[in-house]
Amino acid sequence: MSSRTAQGVRARARMEVTAAIKDEARRQLAAEGAAKLSLRAVARELGMVSSALYRYFPSRDDLLTALIIDAYDSLGESAEAAHAEAVDAEPVRRWTTVAQAVRDWALRHPHEYALIYGSPVPGYTAPDTTVPPASRVGLVFIGILREARAAEGLTEPAPLPAELRPEAERMAADLAPDLPPANVAALVACWAQLFGLVGFELFGQFNRVVEDRETFFRHAVGRLAHEVGLVDGQRLTDAS
Repeated sequence: MSSRTAQGVRARARMEVTAAIKDEARRQLAAEGAAKLSLRAVARELGMVSSALYRYFPSRDDLLTALIIDAYDSLGESAEAAHAEAVDAEPVRRWTTVAQAVRDWALRHPHEYALIYGSPVPGYTAPDTTVPPASRVGLVFIGILREARAAEGLTEPAPLPAELRPEAERMAADLAPDLPPANVAALVACWAQLFGLVGFELFGQFNRVVEDRETFFRHAVGRLAHEVGLVDGQRLTDAS
């Protein structure tokens, strides 16, 4: 066996063990929650000694970080795929399609959604490596606003209060310098509201309040699309 072949075999073996560790950790998340995740328990379930597992994840926080990045990337891939399928639709339709993809992913992966948007894990601080994966959904929405503005399909929301303008300008400079600060401020608020809608449904706050949650969600995210300044095809026609 050549050295290159041997290296390839070792790399594949490491990937397989890493995947098995993360799969078992996700099972523990579902059963016990992130706060009780234990490297020793993962090793025990996999028939490994703890010292062997530490070669893959030196600490519980390293394993949590890997799971968090995987969850953000999976959610981001779902949002990006939904947008790609709706790329020829008008802006409001693209917005609602991506929002629906976020909800669908959360309903399929409730424990991973709770890991990234639920209660903070005591004693854990997410490193900077989680920021790019966490930004993927937001970047899809920013792209929709950019495309809408290029097609003259983006209106500015109500004027910003004077006390909010410096913060809105800072957010715009950081997130999307090519968009008006009022739209960026509205986007951040609507982004938070979107995940609030999903979280309320997933964590039970809509129980005995909202029964037809699919219809309610579609209506709510449609309103959010207009709040960020997107206009649907009919409104664009009427304005021309």
